[in-house]
Amino acid sequence: MTITPESSALDIAAAIRAGEASPVEVAEMYLDRIEQRGDELNAIVWLDREDVLRRARESEARLRAGEARPFEGVPIPIKDLASVAGQPNTMGGSLAVSDAPREASDIEVRLFEDAGFVLLGRSNTPEFAVLTAAENARYGETRNPWNLDFTPGGSSGGAAAVVAGGLAPIAHASDSGGSIRVPAAATGLVGLKPGRGRVPAEASAWGHGMTTGVVTRTVADTAAALDALSPFDPHAWYSAPRPRRPFSEEVGADPGRLRIGLVTTPTTGLPVDDAPMAAAVAAARELEALGHVVEPAEPFMFTREAFFGYVETIIDASMLASPWEDVELLEPYVRHRVERARTRDSGDYARTVELLERETRAVAEQFGRDFDLLLMPTMAVATPPVGLVRGEANEDPDGPRITEARMVSFTAWANIAGLPAISLPVHTDERGLPVGAQLVGGPFDEASLIRVAAQLEPVFEWQRRLAPWL
Repeated sequence: MTITPESSALDIAAAIRAGEASPVEVAEMYLDRIEQRGDELNAIVWLDREDVLRRARESEARLRAGEARPFEGVPIPIKDLASVAGQPNTMGGSLAVSDAPREASDIEVRLFEDAGFVLLGRSNTPEFAVLTAAENARYGETRNPWNLDFTPGGSSGGAAAVVAGGLAPIAHASDSGGSIRVPAAATGLVGLKPGRGRVPAEASAWGHGMTTGVVTRTVADTAAALDALSPFDPHAWYSAPRPRRPFSEEVGADPGRLRIGLVTTPTTGLPVDDAPMAAAVAAARELEALGHVVEPAEPFMFTREAFFGYVETIIDASMLASPWEDVELLEPYVRHRVERARTRDSGDYARTVELLERETRAVAEQFGRDFDLLLMPTMAVATPPVGLVRGEANEDPDGPRITEARMVSFTAWANIAGLPAISLPVHTDERGLPVGAQLVGGPFDEASLIRVAAQLEPVFEWQRRLAPWL
């Protein structure tokens, strides 16, 4: 098997196990590519070549000892929001956070290491991940490999640009309002947001709306990575129930004839561009051809009060509680959230949480009763140019920020409800940029999403499409 920078993570792992490639050789291939062309994308913002090669040599030692793990020797960058022992974590390029090495690794990082991944530097993300473009004051702007004039989205935009640009086969990502799915849609990748409690974390962030995952080229990579990331955690406040079988076994499994609701109006009521709508319609057409029943749906996806309670009260409180050292060093849009949080009291927060919990029951009860899955555009707006989203946010932090709002109009509600959701790159707009359609599953039903996504993959063949930058 010939390994190239565009190879899937599972193909690389198989080649390494077969002795057709070594972890050091694979690491050097990606390191050389990052050093030669990485500055064009500005997706990897911290890299220690010797540390990567040390980890690759440790991987080779496990192979020789017969202790190979599922992703042995496969490189993966970590989003600059998670801590790795011995590496800086500036929480999204924040000038208000020290770049001193962290003393301990977060749970998701340890799970990646336990699966055999070789950590490959850190990927760019906005300050404290509260923006839909991977741009910040410390590290600058990340660019989309499909067209360098456009953003790869956010907050996991650096992760998505890395994979779409062939700088790594898979990348760590996280999602608190669309931060896996939006970048996946913008860069032609598969982006699965796991359900609430599926992936362990030291503490649940953003009112229990944030979760960890990956961005990949293939559904199989996504499913196998979810297996590695989702051991049952008996020590957490809550954990998702154990799956019936490994998620990897859902790839190629028959999902049955599902009732899929097609949603064309977002919770925000904002307009939807033609290309995102065309992506949802294209997916609907192929799902019908596969034997599923696709019908228009107008599900309950939270009241306006609840939605903006999450976006403002919950997220603002998270910004206030974030580990910044000097509020004056925060970007204006983040500082605005911190100051706005100070105008609310603990009762506001408690009332918002109770409202979200009550309405989440109504959202979740629809699945299995009115439909099995929901289908909709991933974003309501075409992928914007570099600098637009951050510019709008910093120029008028208290303004409507319409571009960003349209980017998360179809995604944030799934974080509030804790539902699994996946973005699939099923369309291309008139500019040649990828466009995603999103499937949302019922509580803890990642399995159905993986089965259906695996059905669509050979139809659209997104894994074969490469960004022009490559």
